[in-house]
Amino acid sequence: MASETQEPSHLLLVNPASGGGRTRKLLPQAQAALADGGVDHRVVLTQNIEHGREEARQAAERGQTVIVMSGDGLIGQVGGQLANTGVAMGIIPGGRGNDFARVIGIPDDVEEAAGLIAGGATRDVDVGDANGARFLCIASCGFDSDANRIANEAKRVTGSFVYAYAALRALAAWKPATFTLTLDGECTEVIGYTIAAGNSKAYGGGMFIAPDAELDDGLLDVVSIGNVSKSRFIRGLPDVFKGEHIHKPEVTVRRCRELTIEADRPFSVYADGDPVAELPATLRVLPGALRVIVPPAAVS
Repeated sequence: MASETQEPSHLLLVNPASGGGRTRKLLPQAQAALADGGVDHRVVLTQNIEHGREEARQAAERGQTVIVMSGDGLIGQVGGQLANTGVAMGIIPGGRGNDFARVIGIPDDVEEAAGLIAGGATRDVDVGDANGARFLCIASCGFDSDANRIANEAKRVTGSFVYAYAALRALAAWKPATFTLTLDGECTEVIGYTIAAGNSKAYGGGMFIAPDAELDDGLLDVVSIGNVSKSRFIRGLPDVFKGEHIHKPEVTVRRCRELTIEADRPFSVYADGDPVAELPATLRVLPGALRVIVPPAAVS
C-alpha cells in the first residue's frame, strides 16, 4: 500500500453487496494479490452506482488506474465514466453473472484477476450509449425488461440460477409487444419478445444472445426475437447459452451504429443488469472509447 504522504497509483472500487456479499468476503484476498504484484492502491466501498461513478471520475482526473471489484452493473457504469479519458480500467469479477469479464478473457479467480493489474496488457473496446447512459455488454428491452426486474427483486434465489427463475416468472405473464426499430435510418417493425443491442456477446450469466458481437468493431449487434408460442420460447432458452438460437427463424440479427427503439407499451431498457433508460431510446456506439486491462493473450 502507498504511504500516507504518497497518492496511490490505483483506486480499487468495491461493491460490497455484489455477488450476495462475495466481494466483501474476498476483498482481503484481492488486496493481498495486488500488493504481491506491487500495485499500490486505496480502497473505496461504493454506496451506490452514482457514488462509484463519481469516485471513478475523480480518480481519472488524478490519473489513477481504476480497478472495479464488482459485477457487470458497476463495471459498466465505471467503464462508461472512464470512456474517452485514456484512463485504464482493471476488473476483478465479483458479481453473479460476470459477463463482461467472461467475454474479454478475465479469469473469475480473484487472485488471478488481481494479478493481471500489474502484468496484463490493455485493449481498447467500444462503449454503448442508451439515451446518454453508458453500458459495456447488452442493452435490451421487452421480455428482458420484465425478467431483469424480477431478477433484481429476487431475494431467495441466488447465483446464476436467478436468471432462469426470472425468465420463467416473466414468461407466465408475457404478452407479445410491437417494436419499431430504426437502424442507421432504416425502419422495421418486430412483433415478439425481445430487442437486444449487443456491444458484447453475453448477458444473464453466460447467455450468448449476440454470439458474433465484437467489443471493438464500432457496431451494435441487434438481436430481435419474434413471436412464437411460450412453449417454443422456453424450449429455445438453452440454445442461447451456446449462441445457437440465432439460427432459428424467429430470430433476426442486424448490425448498426445507431438504433432507435419504440414500442406499443412502456418498457425500461436494461443494460449490464440495471435499468438505464426508458423507451423510446436511442442507442449508439462510442468506438474504442475505453481501455481495459486484460490478459496478454486477449489482445489480438
